Amino acid sequence: MEQYHGRKGTKTNGTGGKRHRSADKKLSLMGSPFTATKLGDKQVKVLLAGRGSTFKIKLKRATFVNVVTKDGIKKAKIRNVTESPANRNYARQNIISKGTIVDTELGKVKVTNRVGQDGVVNGILA
Repeated sequence: MEQYHGRKGTKTNGTGGKRHRSADKKLSLMGSPFTATKLGDKQVKVLLAGRGSTFKIKLKRATFVNVVTKDGIKKAKIRNVTESPANRNYARQNIISKGTIVDTELGKVKVTNRVGQDGVVNGILA
C-alpha cells in the first residue's frame, strides 16, 4: 500500500487546540508501494517513470548478489534468505530488503542497498 508523506489531517497543537488540513492530499506526496523483491530463478526488473525524464528500476525477482570481498567484487548466486531485521516473516517468504542476510555460494552475505529502489542486490560478507 502506498504511503502518504504529507502532514497529518487533524492534530492537536501544544495548547490543546485543533489543527485542520489547509489543503487536500496531493498525488505528488504519495509514495510507491513496497516492491517486495523475492528470490527467483531469473531476475525480473520493472521500469517506472519518475518525475521529469527519469526512470526508477525496481527489482521484482533476484538471483545474484554482488559481494564485496578482500579480492574485489564477486557475483554470487543466492541460495536462500536466512533472516531479515525488517520483518521475520520476510525470511519465510524469501523477500529481500536492506539488512537481510542471504545464504550464497561464498557464505552468508548481508544486503547493504535498498533492493527495491536500485535494481541490483549488493552486499558484504557477514
